[in-house]
Amino acid sequence: MAGPALLSPSVERVRAALAAAGHDARIVELSGAARTAREAARFLGCELGQIANSLVFRCSRSGEPLLVMSSGANRVDAERLAALVGEPVGKADAAFVRERTGFAIGGVAPLGHPQRLRTLIDLDLAPHGEIWAAAGHPHTVFRLNFDALVRLTGGVPAEVALRPAP
Repeated sequence: MAGPALLSPSVERVRAALAAAGHDARIVELSGAARTAREAARFLGCELGQIANSLVFRCSRSGEPLLVMSSGANRVDAERLAALVGEPVGKADAAFVRERTGFAIGGVAPLGHPQRLRTLIDLDLAPHGEIWAAAGHPHTVFRLNFDALVRLTGGVPAEVALRPAP
């Protein structure tokens, strides 16, 4: 029997986007909210690095959204992002995230947005054969691999992680 999160309109939108893209993924309802990568990894029994965090930034000059799919094991380097997109970026607030993605923070999926978002994908997700992404609700995720994430989002693989100075 489907739980309440699986029946949400946001999850239905992700399910439809996955089907339209030809990606056969089962959306899984977690037993609790996974608002952080650490929580999601704990519920799934996987490594923190297998969680594909959906982080939304706001480009300072253009005002456009930037979706960054980062490994849950990493912190994103805003300066690196700025260099990659050619303008400063800042973390988006909840209202901006909902307006531009159609999802609430904690459930932002990599696809199913009102319009395609410029997307960067953390190269540190690539070594994992299996990764997990949010499916439109803080209680839902779906499984995929790095190549599928790139294909589904039209994203650009990039070094986005904060790295200690040598």
